[in-house]
Amino acid sequence: MFDKLLKGAVATVAAAAFAISTALANPYEKYAGTTIVVSWPALSHFNKAEALIEQFTEETGIEVEVDALQYLKLRDRQLLEMSKSKGEYDVVSWVVMWKGEYVSKGLLTPLSQFFTNGALVDPHYDIDDIADAYLQNGGVVGGKKGYMPGKSGALYGVPFGAETSILAYRKDIFEEQGLAVPANYDQLRDTMQKLKAAGIPALTSRGKTGHQVTAGWLLHLAPLGGKIFDDEWNPVFNNAAGVEAARVMREIAQTGPKGVPSFGFGEAAAAFLGGDAAMYIDTLKIAAMARDPKLSKVDGKVGYALHPVGSRCGSETGGFAVGIPANSQNQEAAFLFIQYITSKAGDRKMVELGGDPIRISTYKAFSYKFAEYPVILEQLPCADADWRPLIPEWNELNIDVLGQALTEVITTDKPIQPIMDAAAEKARAIMQREGYYKWADYRK
Repeated sequence: MFDKLLKGAVATVAAAAFAISTALANPYEKYAGTTIVVSWPALSHFNKAEALIEQFTEETGIEVEVDALQYLKLRDRQLLEMSKSKGEYDVVSWVVMWKGEYVSKGLLTPLSQFFTNGALVDPHYDIDDIADAYLQNGGVVGGKKGYMPGKSGALYGVPFGAETSILAYRKDIFEEQGLAVPANYDQLRDTMQKLKAAGIPALTSRGKTGHQVTAGWLLHLAPLGGKIFDDEWNPVFNNAAGVEAARVMREIAQTGPKGVPSFGFGEAAAAFLGGDAAMYIDTLKIAAMARDPKLSKVDGKVGYALHPVGSRCGSETGGFAVGIPANSQNQEAAFLFIQYITSKAGDRKMVELGGDPIRISTYKAFSYKFAEYPVILEQLPCADADWRPLIPEWNELNIDVLGQALTEVITTDKPIQPIMDAAAEKARAIMQREGYYKWADYRK
């Protein structure tokens, strides 16, 4: 009898010890019951992440409230909250263009302090598996030019909803017309003219005045060898490469679907998805949209290829990243959330939900299923970290300078060089006003 009681007591103690050790081993236990607030855009990728959030809360006990705003309202709201002594947000998602401004104003927390905490970091997280172009473009600040990779750079965010550009084309139209898929810009421009001669709208594009037409032009500036600034912040987008990219934009407007000068991202994509254009060069997100029966009339008719090359390969770097505001009151729980949704398991779950991956291993794992994934894997090494200058002044340059000049390019037949020269003078005045030439003037 005594032996039985002793064995029972030992078993009870062992069970209690196991329960305690299990609780202590649970990295989320300390934060169960915490509520974090996430600010991100009301866009497809993020809407699809809601199921992943539910899974996160169920597994960790950390509650998540989402403040999803229309993309154009997001920045102002985030700046307001992050400028307070105590803000509402614990996680924010930004478009890559905003990262420099947020860091320069001291609004974001460096992630290094969390990655040094063994109690927080999952040893299987494997940050090296995240596509380097996405990580550098969306999350690193302080390297070369302040926004590119470099030894002085620091990590402030992790990509979530990141992208590069690829070519999508109508396989049926190309077959009917006996056309080869263009691999370079000479072939692309020749294909555009052949499609126009056949009465088929060629390449759809963003073209609306402001940041949309600038984005359309940037897609061609990089592979044609152009840049916005040189290393001394002198505007160089009016050189031969910049003018040639502008000429390509004019040809796109002349050979593409009607309405290119009024197209934003949505309209440009809708033209391709609705069967009103034979080609699309822009974000890889077009592939998921083409498979969506609610959006697409061309499912099963679309092929994917690398962004055509010019003097070099150079595709877009863009999309979103997530990080932690400096005034968040729940920073460790916020880090655990970011780690969870960008982990290998989280990344694969996002693909299953219809979102876009950020990890090389995920692209490889699903390459058998999605025709664009092998293309993206080959495209990513060409993604240009200096595709656009991610500086606080970019918004003004993007909309008020280039966005006006390029509208004139695609809606008139005026000589392009003087238009771009005038824009470069305006850009230089802005950079002079903001003090970018002080060191050069000092050294004279």
